[in-house]
Amino acid sequence: MMDYTKLLSNNVKGLKPSGIRRFFDILEEMDDAISLGIGEPDFVTPWHIRDAGIYSLEKGYTKYTGNSGLTRLRKEIAIYLKRRFNLEYSFKNQIIVTVGGSEAIDLAIRALVNPGDEVIIPIPSFVCYGPITELACGKAVYVETKAENEFRLTADALSAAITPKTKLLILPYPCNPTGGIMEKADLEAVAEVLRGTDIMVLSDEIYAELTYGQQHVSLANIPDMHERTIVVNGFSKSYAMTGWRMGYACGPSQVISQMLKIHQYAIMSAPTTSQYAAIEAISEGDGDIETMRRDYDYRRRYLLDGLRSLDLDCFEPKGAFYMFPCIRRTGLTSEEFCERFLLEEKVAVIPGDAFGSSGEGFVRICYASSVGNIAEALTRMERFVKKF
Repeated sequence: MMDYTKLLSNNVKGLKPSGIRRFFDILEEMDDAISLGIGEPDFVTPWHIRDAGIYSLEKGYTKYTGNSGLTRLRKEIAIYLKRRFNLEYSFKNQIIVTVGGSEAIDLAIRALVNPGDEVIIPIPSFVCYGPITELACGKAVYVETKAENEFRLTADALSAAITPKTKLLILPYPCNPTGGIMEKADLEAVAEVLRGTDIMVLSDEIYAELTYGQQHVSLANIPDMHERTIVVNGFSKSYAMTGWRMGYACGPSQVISQMLKIHQYAIMSAPTTSQYAAIEAISEGDGDIETMRRDYDYRRRYLLDGLRSLDLDCFEPKGAFYMFPCIRRTGLTSEEFCERFLLEEKVAVIPGDAFGSSGEGFVRICYASSVGNIAEALTRMERFVKKF
């Protein structure tokens, strides 16, 4: 009999399973449960975008594209970034189309990190950065962010984490799971720390279009930062296109060219049908973004008012579609709260510590769900927290 424990990669065996997945497994066995857990828009991809994908199939556009993506799509991405965020990239050699933003993150980390290099990762944050760093044989250095700072990465915390081995900083804002953002002044302070170093930055801006009350600012907008920043973005959140698996990365051609080599061998090219749909989304979808953002903003304010009426501490998140309330007053851990809330009230939210140790005492609630679901979830939460 094969001894697979000896055959499997030690790096892979050492990875911890996602702390999110277990709750979805429980949820699948339930009837009449409300899920405020999965980070996915509840909107269907707008019809004109779906129609563009369908039309590409009808025309027989079913072959591979170039490795870096359709030329027209890369041109449209460059136009979009200039129009929406005042970022300038050449479609020829500074943009690569990827299978979701997740592949772009993986490519950037693998292209930059050597064994033993340190990658600074603010937490709480999306679950993939640390494991991908470990698979690249780098060392994840976690920097805790605090609720009193609205989970921003401060210049002092960043400076304290930097060592001679630091290669890369992950900047995950607007942030999943907290909904926190970095304003221009925050980014300028981070830039001041980075100047004079050789540290690169991976700026995950997948929620850039989902900010409330102010325009998103990229670190690449800050003087001297464009040349050291890889911007990751995509279509999943802003255009409700999660299943189309469309993302992209932009940055210095010297780095993008190395990311492209990995992409060539591992993936070949992003899905052709999805690329044609993405062209329609990015060129004609500004109105869709505004419609969905207005709806999310209403839900955001509704949920925040509801949580505060339950005396659960929660700062006002300014980005993404997540709320990150503190549940310590219940006396339960994050894990206990979420498991009992799911089993006793049939509502799924995610433990804060699934996103890093500093998330303990918090839960992530996704408000990309109907107001009816949010209202019912708040009613059940009121009943649940009264027990404690």
